[in-house]
Amino acid sequence: MPSAVPEPREFRLKPIGRGKLEEPIRNYVHKDVVSLPVSATAAEVLEGLRRNPPQASIIYFYAVDGDGQLRGVVPTRRMLTAGPDRKVSELMNRVVSIPDTATVEEACEFFVLHHFLAFPVVDGEGRLVGVIDVNLFTDEVFDMNESRAAADLFQLIGVRAEEARKRWPWGAFKDRFPWLLCNIAGGVLCAMVASRYEALLNQFIVLALFLPVVLTLAESVSIQAMTLTLQGFHAGGVRLGAFLAAVTREFGTAALLGLAAGALVAAVSWLWTGQGLAALAIGGSIALAMLTAALLGIILPTVVRAFRGDPKVAAGPVVLAVGDVLTVLFYMNLAGLLLK
Repeated sequence: MPSAVPEPREFRLKPIGRGKLEEPIRNYVHKDVVSLPVSATAAEVLEGLRRNPPQASIIYFYAVDGDGQLRGVVPTRRMLTAGPDRKVSELMNRVVSIPDTATVEEACEFFVLHHFLAFPVVDGEGRLVGVIDVNLFTDEVFDMNESRAAADLFQLIGVRAEEARKRWPWGAFKDRFPWLLCNIAGGVLCAMVASRYEALLNQFIVLALFLPVVLTLAESVSIQAMTLTLQGFHAGGVRLGAFLAAVTREFGTAALLGLAAGALVAAVSWLWTGQGLAALAIGGSIALAMLTAALLGIILPTVVRAFRGDPKVAAGPVVLAVGDVLTVLFYMNLAGLLLK
């Protein structure tokens, strides 16, 4: 017999207005949720629902164990069409849950990212405490879905989009200029590094000609890695397992991208100038720079997020500045080694 006859509402759900995005999601959780023991059969579930029909509409059934910990989700259609002897454990799918410590804004991100109609909310021990459904967040989700791409883009280059719209020029200047200093510092450091190799650049002009290409490729792959990392934060924040998996996946991807881009640019350089060693230095530098930039695009935003900072604003300019300096170092040292 299902043990999850819905509880009566203990409070009135209040509508979410503007300016509520920082409130804890637990303020909006409703507890009239149908949870099912994983050992129950479909026949037992349906019989229990007939005797004690839920007060609210059923969007999903949630499977729990004997300790009340959430184990899976059963779509309504699958439950209604299942054979009477099928157990809940056989019917359930993997479930995406929201921690009860999340904010309204973080909950909205779950709806935007996963496109489910409802999400279970769990406590720190994984026990089901209630459900939130999309009706509570319709306005917020719509607004976020429309503005997500633009906001992420602006924040990656050091602009808090919402604050920039509200502030006068002086306030916007104070917000944005500190992050531009990262780009200035990175550019000055790149110039200082290049100046140490002035004789090499004078002897092999082709190295100077291809330096912008090397920097552009490294910056592009770091932006791609950062974008994927930020999307991962929308799905559930910083988790060690997910971080290690992302690093492994991006390492392989960046290695392939670096080898392909490096080989292509090296071939162009060799056919253009006929300098084989210089072309090898350019191609090798591109491969190393793209690999390093991709890893920076994952590691730095993750570190900033782990310390409760805003990775979109803080990590973007830093990743680009550090990546540029390392790219120039790789480029000049590898070229100097091969062309000595």
